[in-house]
Amino acid sequence: MHRHKPAHPYVSDSNLSDFDEKVINHSHTTPVLVDFWAEWCSPCHVLAPNLIKAVEQQQGRVKLVKVEVDEGENMKLAGRYNVRGFPTVILFRDGEAIDHFSSARPMHFIRDFIHQHIEHAHSE
Repeated sequence: MHRHKPAHPYVSDSNLSDFDEKVINHSHTTPVLVDFWAEWCSPCHVLAPNLIKAVEQQQGRVKLVKVEVDEGENMKLAGRYNVRGFPTVILFRDGEAIDHFSSARPMHFIRDFIHQHIEHAHSE
């Protein structure tokens, strides 16, 4: 199976064993977007470059963690967060899932989604 190999400073892969460290713990200092995706999912491949670009434009104010649901026991993570379709992107802040969206979305939607939550985090 093809595995996403991130070459971006604000993007990483995660799985069931390191999810709490890479997402939950890290979200206490920086908001984390989690992309639940699958290799066979065409919309996932459409969304991925826009997600990466939008995150990189934030220059570290948000991180992106990608979870390939068909690898290992990663589907348990999808079940934990009631993910029903792919792609689904969940934003974590302060250890909690605070918002999400599903399906491939255009760049402006992703930018607005991120901006809304980053501005909210900085205004608290």
